[in-house]
Amino acid sequence: MNWTLFFQMVIIGIATGSLIALIALGYTLVYGIVELINFAHGEVFMLGAFFAGSFIGVTGVTSENSTLQIVGTLLLALVASMVFCAVLNALIDRVAYRRLRNAPRLAPLIAAIGFSFILQNVAIYWKGPNPLIAPKILPKEFTQYNILKRWDIFGGYFDDKFIRFMAKDVMVIAITIPLLIGMSWFVYHTRIGTAMRATAQDREAAALMGIDINRTIQVAFLVGGALAGAAGMVALIYNSSARFNMGFQYGLFAFTAAVLGGIGNLFGAVVGGLLIGLIWAMSDGWMPTVVPGWGAQWTNTVIFSILVLVLIFRPAGLFGKATTEKV
Repeated sequence: MNWTLFFQMVIIGIATGSLIALIALGYTLVYGIVELINFAHGEVFMLGAFFAGSFIGVTGVTSENSTLQIVGTLLLALVASMVFCAVLNALIDRVAYRRLRNAPRLAPLIAAIGFSFILQNVAIYWKGPNPLIAPKILPKEFTQYNILKRWDIFGGYFDDKFIRFMAKDVMVIAITIPLLIGMSWFVYHTRIGTAMRATAQDREAAALMGIDINRTIQVAFLVGGALAGAAGMVALIYNSSARFNMGFQYGLFAFTAAVLGGIGNLFGAVVGGLLIGLIWAMSDGWMPTVVPGWGAQWTNTVIFSILVLVLIFRPAGLFGKATTEKV
C-alpha cells in the first residue's frame, strides 16, 4: 500500500473538510435558532466565490507580486466576500423568511428552495454558465518535503515522492481554523451569542426576557452568510475555479455534515465537515488504488450510507441531543 498517497489524501481531506465545516456552520447556526433548513445557503456560498474572483481581478494582483501584496489582497478579498454574503443572507431573511416566521414550516422551506434557484440564475446572468477561472494569485507550491525515503511498514511503503503541502492547503487551514475559533467565541462568550442560544432553546421565553427575536435571528443570518462568504473565497482559490451550480454539491455535503454531527451543534458541524472531507478525499483519490473498480462515482454512496447508519443508531447525530417536542 502506498502510504505517501494515503497521507497526501489526508491533507487534502482536512483542507476540504475545513471548507465544508465553514459552510455547515451556517446551516446549523440558522437551523438551531429558526429551525429552518436554508437551502439557499449553498448559493450564497457560490456567489461569495464569484464576488471574490471579481474583487481579486479588479486589484490586478498576481503571483508575480510581492508576498505582502498577495497576502494583503487575499485578506481584503476575504473580508469583502464575508461582508457581501452576510448582507445578502440578511436580505434574504428580511425579504422572505421574516414574513414566514409564523407560517407552516413547509412555506419557508419552499421559499428557501426558490431563492436557491433565483441566486443560481443571478450567477448565470452575472458571470455566464461557463466556469469562472480563479485569478492566478498564489504560487503553485508553498512548500514540499520528504517524510521518509523508501520504507516498508505494515505491508505498505513510503516512496521517495514528496508529500506536497500546496499553498492552497495551507491557506484553507490557516483561514478556517481562526474563523471556527472566532465563531465559537462569539456564540459562547458574547451578549448577542447568549441571546442566540437562548432564542434557540426557547424563542417565546427569550422574548419574555426582553430579547429582540428578529434582531437575534438577523445576526444569525449575518454570521452564517459571512462564513459562507469566507468559504466561497477559499473554495475559489482552492479549486482554481467556480461554477454557478457549485453551491449544490458543497451545500449538500455541508448540510449532511451538520446533520451527521448533530444539527444545531457547532462542534458537531465541524467534526461532521472534517469527516466528510476525509471520506471524499479518500474515496476519490486513495480507494481506487486499493479496491479494483473503485471510482469517484462511489463517493456519494459512501457518504450517505455512513449518514444513514449514524442516524439509525443516533437519530440526533453524533453530538446532538435528543429532545422531546412539547405540545
